[in-house]
Amino acid sequence: MYTHHTYRTGAGAYARVGIESQAASASPHQLIVMLFDGAKTAIGMARHHMASGEVQAKGNAIAKAINIVDNGLRASLDAQAAGAQGASLVANLGALYVYIVQRLLQANLRNDVAALDEADGLLENIASAWREIGDERAPNINL
Repeated sequence: MYTHHTYRTGAGAYARVGIESQAASASPHQLIVMLFDGAKTAIGMARHHMASGEVQAKGNAIAKAINIVDNGLRASLDAQAAGAQGASLVANLGALYVYIVQRLLQANLRNDVAALDEADGLLENIASAWREIGDERAPNINL
């Protein structure tokens, strides 16, 4: 007999396999888009858990968003590949990612919805610009 927990666990495993399959065949540009999507999803979950007073779940969701921004998006920046002209853009983008992580930390510590919304909005601005670049025009990415 299947319980609600069994269904959720199975559905989660199925979703992970789908994402892993998608990631395995994705271009570096598409992987960055997936990171932005993952961060947005995690922030949305954090917002939901914050509103529901689910402290641990909120913290886990924010930690996931921070991990994606810091160890995924920021870590993929490559100043050497960007060359002299792109180095300042890479530095500015890196600083923006650090700021986003700080806002996410503040959102977690203070249950600050405004900080969560600000981080989400900043990520969406970067993500929409990244999506417009397109796969064929994307810069070299260090993944």
